[in-house]
Amino acid sequence: MPASVGGDPGRGSGGMDPRVIAAFDNHGGVLSRNQLLDLGVAPSEIRRLVRQGRWIRVRRGVYTTAEIWEAAGERVGRQILLGRAAILQMRRGWVMSHDSSAYEQRLPILVPSEPLVHVTRPGFTNAWTENGVKHHLARFDQKQRVVVDGRSMLDLARTAVDIARERGIKDGFVACDAARRLGVTKADLQIAVERMEHWPGARAARVCVDLSDPGAENAHESLGRELVYEAGIGEPETQFPIRTSEGVKWCDMRVGNHMIETDGKIKVLAVADGGVATKPAAEVLFDERKRERLVRDRRTVVTRLYWEDYWGQRRAAAISRLQGDHADSVRLYGAVLDPTLAREAEEIRALHGRARPS
Repeated sequence: MPASVGGDPGRGSGGMDPRVIAAFDNHGGVLSRNQLLDLGVAPSEIRRLVRQGRWIRVRRGVYTTAEIWEAAGERVGRQILLGRAAILQMRRGWVMSHDSSAYEQRLPILVPSEPLVHVTRPGFTNAWTENGVKHHLARFDQKQRVVVDGRSMLDLARTAVDIARERGIKDGFVACDAARRLGVTKADLQIAVERMEHWPGARAARVCVDLSDPGAENAHESLGRELVYEAGIGEPETQFPIRTSEGVKWCDMRVGNHMIETDGKIKVLAVADGGVATKPAAEVLFDERKRERLVRDRRTVVTRLYWEDYWGQRRAAAISRLQGDHADSVRLYGAVLDPTLAREAEEIRALHGRARPS
């Protein structure tokens, strides 16, 4: 029998038994009622701490601390806690899948406006949602099951393909590209999707697998690639280097002599505000315009895409802009990549590989 905790386990870290603190940390931030009882926390203490707002009831019978809940943030962090709480109470056979598996394995995905916890167990293809958890019945090979920090889930390839099948092309492009960046091969994705013949959404998943590219460095570039394909101007090549009078400049995508750049606020936000900028926004913007001029000077046409271009009415306008700029690049410089640019790109890649230096 464990020693009784005693004292006040909810009065911040200074008043909480260190074994309880360690237990929350060692179990991903959530503990079940039975686990707390095993640690010696009395039922009356659990009720009082929840009533006082010091602990949070994540799901019925599963708890976290207010500090952990607040630190998790509004979106992904809390979805991770909700997923861990759900799987903690699941009977054997269920594994984390889809978004829940992606979050646990740090697979970048698009966060849906109404997020759910996802779990899967073997069975004939079916699904239902209950209390914020979407339960999937679907076959999977035991080789696709992995254990991360003690929690069972489907591997990255199956997770990416499931997201594509569940939510369609946009989400699938982002998930499959991200899986490729994390080392999943195209063959891995193909094996995962081949087992889904005639399943709902399988066609969309196959498209995302076929067009997946580890060269897309983030969700913005994945959505930009999808837009380029939809514009019908050709197959985009990612991370294309161009030698300029002021050094090598890497372009996000290229079709012929047409360079496509994806721009987001992260480039102008300071690191302290969640961005990557190490200089004032005005300087970042000036440098970016100068960089574009240097790339254009090498006989190319440049199109810039923004996050807003992927949605609603702006999407059609962005596609028209891509098509018009591509037509200009063909008229001015031809449909095939300039041989000098091609040769220089191969020389640069021989030194740096196909990904831009960090």
